[in-house]
Amino acid sequence: MKFSLFLQMERYSPDKPHQELLAELVELVQIAERGGMETVWIGEHHAMEFTIGPNPLSFLAYLAPLTSTIRLGLGTVIAPFWHPIKLAGEAALVDIMSNGRLEFGIARGAYQCEFDRLAGGLSAKDGGGHLREMVPLLPKLWQGDVAHEGQHWQFPTSTSVPKPLQAGGPAIWVAAREQESHDYAVANNCNVMVTPLFKSDEEVGVLMDKFLTACSKHPEKPQPKVMCLRHTFVHEQPEDWRIGVDGIRNWYAHFQGWAKNDQTPVNGFCKPISEQELDEMDALKPEVLKENLVIGTPESVIERLKYYEATGLTEYSFWADNSLSHEEKKKSLELFVNQVMPAFA
Repeated sequence: MKFSLFLQMERYSPDKPHQELLAELVELVQIAERGGMETVWIGEHHAMEFTIGPNPLSFLAYLAPLTSTIRLGLGTVIAPFWHPIKLAGEAALVDIMSNGRLEFGIARGAYQCEFDRLAGGLSAKDGGGHLREMVPLLPKLWQGDVAHEGQHWQFPTSTSVPKPLQAGGPAIWVAAREQESHDYAVANNCNVMVTPLFKSDEEVGVLMDKFLTACSKHPEKPQPKVMCLRHTFVHEQPEDWRIGVDGIRNWYAHFQGWAKNDQTPVNGFCKPISEQELDEMDALKPEVLKENLVIGTPESVIERLKYYEATGLTEYSFWADNSLSHEEKKKSLELFVNQVMPAFA
């Protein structure tokens, strides 16, 4: 099982400079690279300070000369917000800039507030149509000329300029939750990304069952890779679990503030839901998060991840977003790469 890092620039106060956030992101990525992580993943989000990512390709282009071995992953671009020709060309350029280290993740999108602002109010649930039309187009554009007459995009003969350094283009990863998404990814030679969010390992098992079911439906296809993204916090003293839980709980308070889509943001900030609202959600109670998320001492985290490895998971992604300070994030990541990952070498 390989390991990767997933992170954003997360900002909770206008007093925190963006340049400082960027420097902190770079430091975490370089720790991950020195520790032997396979990939760093950065996602796409718009108009929200909570998760800053107007173009993850810009982040990866910035990171390319600051790293040398870690692969650079889109985790993920949102299909309805892009034109295929533009996306193919920009991704290919980053692949060249990074000496062929790009991993290409794509999703349908999730936050309705983003669709209200960028896609004319299209339902986020309907973004799957754009994804299914986009995915087969990208390898064709990376390889040569193609004309297209589809439901969402139409264009005359065009190609990706430039072409990617990797032959055939970077590996494509599809974010999947429903069975049909897993089926689509496997049928179209894509790797799969899953996230159980705040749910327990039972949900991890459910998602892996969907992936393996999709693989069984397509025995003619090579089995793709499958990555699981989880909030992770490693601590030294047993009682320090509460630091991670409180930080992640605060992250989900902000997440719910955006996901409910019932307030007008002010300069990119939305108010988190209240402590009372958090307490009313059983899944976000501290003791439940402690059990469900990967939070613990290095020894307990190793034991937990052995289960993930046994499910057939090929990559575990350490989700660093948790609203904690940079020093707390850094300490947790260093414990993970220095004391957890060697058990899986």
